[in-house]
Amino acid sequence: MATQATVAVGSQVWIEDPDVAWIDGEVIKVHGDTVTVKCSDEKTVTVKVTTVHAKDPEESPCGVDDMTKLAYLHEPGVLQNLKSRYDMNEIYTYTGNILIAVNPFRRLPHLYDTQMMEQYKGADFGELSPHPFAVADVAYRLMLHEGVSQSILVSGESGAGKTESTKMIMRYLAYMGGKAASEGRTVEKQVLQSNPVLEAFGNAKTVRNNNSSRFGKFVEIQFDQNGRISGAAVRTYLLERSRVCQISDPERNYHCFYMLCAAPPEELKRYKLGDPRTFHYLNQSNCHKLEGLDESKEYLETRKAMDIIGISSEEQEAIFRVVAAILHLGNVEFAEGDDGESSKPKDEKSLFHLKTAAELFMCDEKALEDSLCQRIIVTRDENIVKTLDPEAAKGSRDALAKTVYSRLFDWLVNKINFSIGQDPNSKCLIGVLDIYGFESFKTNSFEQFCINLTNEKLQQHFNQHVFKMEQEEYTKEEIDWSYIEFIDNQDVLDLIEKKPGGIIALLDEACMLPRSTHETFAQKLYQTFKNNKRFTKPKLSRSDFTICHYAGDVNYQTELFLEKNKDYVVAEHQALLSASKCSFVSGLFPLLSEDSSKSSKFSSIGSRFKQQLQSLLETLSATEPHYIRCVKPNNLLKPAIFENQNVLQQLRCGGVMEAIRISCAGYPTRRTFYEFIDRFGILAPDVLSGSSDEIAAVRRLLEKVDLQGYQIGKTKVFLRAGQMAELDARRNEVLGRSANMIQRKVRSFLAQKNFIKLQRSAVQLQTICRGELARRIYQNLRREAASLKIQTSYRMHAARKAYNELFTSAVTIQSALRGMVARKELHFRQQTKAAISIQSRCRQFLARLYYSRTKKAAITTQCAWRGKVARKELRKLKMAARETGALQAAKNKLEKQVEELTWRLQLEKRMRADLEEAKSQENAKLQATLQEVQQQYKETQEMLVKERETAKKAAEVAPVIKEVPVIDTELMNKLRDENDKLKTLVSSLEKKIDYTEKKYEETNKISEERLKKAMDAESKIVDLNMAMLRLQEKLSNMESEEKVQRQALLSSPVKSMSEHLSIPIVAKNLENGYHEVEEPKKSLKAAGAPGSVSRKKPPQPTSLFGRMAQGFRSASFVNMHVEATDVVRQVEAKYPALLFKQQLTAYVEKIYGIIRDNIKKELSSLISLCIQAPRTMKASMLRMSGRLSGQAQSNHWQRIIESLDILLKKLQDNHYAAASWDELKHIRQAVGFLVLSNMRVLMTEDSNNAESSSFLLDDNSSIPFSVDDITNSIQDKDFSDVKPAEELLENPAFQFLQD
Repeated sequence: MATQATVAVGSQVWIEDPDVAWIDGEVIKVHGDTVTVKCSDEKTVTVKVTTVHAKDPEESPCGVDDMTKLAYLHEPGVLQNLKSRYDMNEIYTYTGNILIAVNPFRRLPHLYDTQMMEQYKGADFGELSPHPFAVADVAYRLMLHEGVSQSILVSGESGAGKTESTKMIMRYLAYMGGKAASEGRTVEKQVLQSNPVLEAFGNAKTVRNNNSSRFGKFVEIQFDQNGRISGAAVRTYLLERSRVCQISDPERNYHCFYMLCAAPPEELKRYKLGDPRTFHYLNQSNCHKLEGLDESKEYLETRKAMDIIGISSEEQEAIFRVVAAILHLGNVEFAEGDDGESSKPKDEKSLFHLKTAAELFMCDEKALEDSLCQRIIVTRDENIVKTLDPEAAKGSRDALAKTVYSRLFDWLVNKINFSIGQDPNSKCLIGVLDIYGFESFKTNSFEQFCINLTNEKLQQHFNQHVFKMEQEEYTKEEIDWSYIEFIDNQDVLDLIEKKPGGIIALLDEACMLPRSTHETFAQKLYQTFKNNKRFTKPKLSRSDFTICHYAGDVNYQTELFLEKNKDYVVAEHQALLSASKCSFVSGLFPLLSEDSSKSSKFSSIGSRFKQQLQSLLETLSATEPHYIRCVKPNNLLKPAIFENQNVLQQLRCGGVMEAIRISCAGYPTRRTFYEFIDRFGILAPDVLSGSSDEIAAVRRLLEKVDLQGYQIGKTKVFLRAGQMAELDARRNEVLGRSANMIQRKVRSFLAQKNFIKLQRSAVQLQTICRGELARRIYQNLRREAASLKIQTSYRMHAARKAYNELFTSAVTIQSALRGMVARKELHFRQQTKAAISIQSRCRQFLARLYYSRTKKAAITTQCAWRGKVARKELRKLKMAARETGALQAAKNKLEKQVEELTWRLQLEKRMRADLEEAKSQENAKLQATLQEVQQQYKETQEMLVKERETAKKAAEVAPVIKEVPVIDTELMNKLRDENDKLKTLVSSLEKKIDYTEKKYEETNKISEERLKKAMDAESKIVDLNMAMLRLQEKLSNMESEEKVQRQALLSSPVKSMSEHLSIPIVAKNLENGYHEVEEPKKSLKAAGAPGSVSRKKPPQPTSLFGRMAQGFRSASFVNMHVEATDVVRQVEAKYPALLFKQQLTAYVEKIYGIIRDNIKKELSSLISLCIQAPRTMKASMLRMSGRLSGQAQSNHWQRIIESLDILLKKLQDNHYAAASWDELKHIRQAVGFLVLSNMRVLMTEDSNNAESSSFLLDDNSSIPFSVDDITNSIQDKDFSDVKPAEELLENPAFQFLQD
């Protein structure tokens, strides 16, 4: 296809590029056998003419739907056409009757819906856009009309979309094939649903594709005479068994394993499965999930598809039990046995998986272990048991897994064929072949060898089909093609499958030799094929070999060739599983003959595959083939990316380039007569004149241009490779010469026209110029006379103007200088004033700052001194507050409160008596009113009776009444109104009487209730009087106790005690002790003060007893107060305060007893530590400072305080600390005093029991003083003896301190 003769400067060409495969450009220089091309990316390169291909300058930017329409059928033209269509979202393109499908990597549902299938139904091939439906429709129509079986071959590399294209074809055939039923399920539905089942068990994720078919599939769809689907059969080829046991990252195992691990929980529990990462056959890769794929949903869809196909639920259960058993079998690991050459399960985990696998296989666990770890060698005399080492046992385990899975897959295929059924009366079928494409990886093993053998066979079939189509085209056009040579790849097929002497034959021979290895097999290949041009040996390898395929060279590694070619079942495995209790498992391994069962019989996978392939080709040869070549545009599996190098390699591997080569060997360029004359008629215009015969015109045109080797058919002109480019070059030359001639004529005409215009213009210009010159001379004379006058006036004006300007400039300069001096002076004065202002503000700020700091220091000193003096006075007041006078004052205040309560009860009694008297008077009034109303009612009734009697008498006296016209109608109306009012009054009086009676009954009931409450109140008052007497007795007891405590205090060494108690810390605790009774003290003082009516809210107590008293007041006494208030308002009582106190005392004593017991249990240990502290301190003072012992004692006290705080927090949470002080002031005082009295007695009892712990109660035994007492007791102090601070004395502002 070299175009050396046609390359000229300005030609559009394609040249090779390492990045994008081919790039277009324009020839800018031709030098011998090299040309310089300026590429479209602005690069300039120099290449040889033989590597350049012509580019059609008139090609469509959207491409053509059939690449046979391209002007230049070569690699760059085909590649550019596919890219242009892919960019336009046109993923399908024809090459003759071959469909090229580029995977878009996205869903295009509008291309495959029912409406689209309806459009392609019955349409001629090529009438609509390229589509798989068009190929399927052509095959269906040919089968239906001509009665010839058809086949559709779908090929391409992994990820190119073969499976999806196959699904679309089967969908269309099912759509066209009608609804012939089989066992209640339509055949077409069963055929379609066989795809997900086979994909689940035969597809897996690879490096290039997430759903790669790891087996070949040929689906035969049978049709009856009416074109309806009547049966189907599925044939599979070369399942990749090694993937079950060994996968590489980031690939995955077969989909069914991951689907089963995502099954519902009850099934996972039944099969003892879990995360795929826990199984050895699945965790060899880090890829366990696919993006956008729901494994659990796919599992349910697969089960549904099995139901449609006809696989029963029991069989489905058995299938997935076998799959789970394979997973568990892979987790069985082996370790060395007792002797070095034997093996056994490695650990408990392996034993668990071995047991689970045996349960799922329904076989004996021990027999399964023996079949994996032992071999039985059958001899003439006896059977010898040979143990296997761990590595051999692992190989036996993997062999069993691969064999079981392969048998399971074969059973599925047979079950699908049996369920769908085949029609023995069918005469025609359409076969759809979905098979792996040509593969070439870094590591190519036995699977790639078989796959590439398949593609070599299919490529030979494809080449023969393409050559046959070419022959049919030439025969149809009646041209001579006998000299066209066809070169096929039979030599490669002979190299691989020739028998004897082929690679497969040598491989089978090596597998049957016991000591043969992959290295000896490779050496045998090197010796046998050292002179074969299709076979080469790599330089840096001792066991690899390279085969030159039609798509390129592939380097194969022979390490695993022998193991993967061996297909035999170990006798122990066969015997074990054939004896399974599960009929499904035993059906996978039927019993063999006696000879076969004694040993493992070898069977060649390569030879069997070669036979299957031969059978497939025989089937294809008996059918009319149709081809679909699938192309993967990029390896990223993403849309809108078109990689030229990748696509070009796939076109070569798919045989598209080979088809183009075959086409180019004949007549690749074909044009109809009209198109040819329309494009190249300008090469010989005289030939076309006076002739209407297109064939004769084309023949004369070709003879005129002296073109050799062409052929003229019945409707087309057939040109050899390169002749189209030669004709285009001549056409370009003719067009160039014509363009030059037209340009010359146009330039001559334009030049003559311009000359005539210039001549006429010159004559007119000369006339105009002469007149203009005369006018200018006359004008100059006038100007000379005028210029003298103008000069005289101008000189005078210029002299005057210069003088005025000079005068004005002098005045301006003088005024500017004076203004500048004045401004400088003003600026200087402003700066001086501003500086003075800033200085004064700064001095003022510094002075104020100094004064404020000095004042702050003085105030701080004064505060510190006053605080020191106040603390000294506070300590004195605390000591004075321990005297008994506080208790006596509290007693007096309590007596006054009792008197006040008695007085208030008497007042309430009198008010209640007045209320009863007022109510009795009101009842009397109501009774009188009621009697009056009843009297009025009786009188009204008597009047009505009298009126009725009067009316009756009048009726008897005058029975006949004449109609007399009523004159006084107003009087009648008035009487009628009064009568109505009387009736209304009577009814209202009746209602009032009823209401009064009801109210009287209610009043009686209320009076009885109030009387009852009054009696209860009297009894409560009596109880309160008794409680008052008891309180007085307790006060007398407290006075005596106070005297005893004061005597004990005076007798004890106070000074040493304070030293032992670590004064700074214990003082704080004692201060808290003062606060414990501070609020009752304040309350008593406020109640006992004369004329005290203050309602000020007291401060919140901080001690245990104060907060307990407040909690009691807030929680229980509020309800008591509400009830007592109701009683006081309704019933007279003599002693309400005493009755209330009786109930309150019982409640407080009960609650306090419970709280006291709980606190006592919690604090007993801590109090014991505090009691023992003074004893131990005396001894410790001799050895160490009192600071450490004080800290230990303070820690005990701190823990006691924390425990009490926790108790108070609980009381607050249970609503014992929120009450109204203004409403229950007197009750709070009584309760606080009562609680303190009880606790004082308890503390006194404890102090009598523990003689050494009396110091704990010394500081808490008196009533503390209030804040008002502290304020009133502060005396005026004389600070004359106080020496001021030195800093203040140095400050001149505090000179008065020195005075």
